[in-house]
Amino acid sequence: MRKKKCYIYTRVSTTAQTEGYSLEAQQERLREYADYKNIEIAGEYCDVGKSGKSIVGGPAFLQMLDDISSEKDNVSFVLVFKLSRFGRNAADILKSLQLLEDYEVDLVCVEDAIDSSTAGGNEQCAEWIEL
Repeated sequence: MRKKKCYIYTRVSTTAQTEGYSLEAQQERLREYADYKNIEIAGEYCDVGKSGKSIVGGPAFLQMLDDISSEKDNVSFVLVFKLSRFGRNAADILKSLQLLEDYEVDLVCVEDAIDSSTAGGNEQCAEWIEL
């Protein structure tokens, strides 16, 4: 049986971000999760010093979405530390989630325990976006 593949996406707004959100902390936690779930990491994308208010400001995020839409690595998941690392603008998050869904890629927010491959995970994403 072939391993499922994922992309890892990390982002910090400032180079000095703390409280467990550092790039290193995010990357380590996501790699541990992928290893635990036996998921192959096909690519890692990272935006440093970029706000989550708009995806336009995140070149690595946009590259990841392009790679998903071109089906470059045929990934099944995008792993992020928290949904806030995926984005902070509800419209952008919805658009990005729709693109993932169009290509049958699920979003997993490890620290928020959100997995869009489950019914509960889809509801959690919707609830967060409405906040």
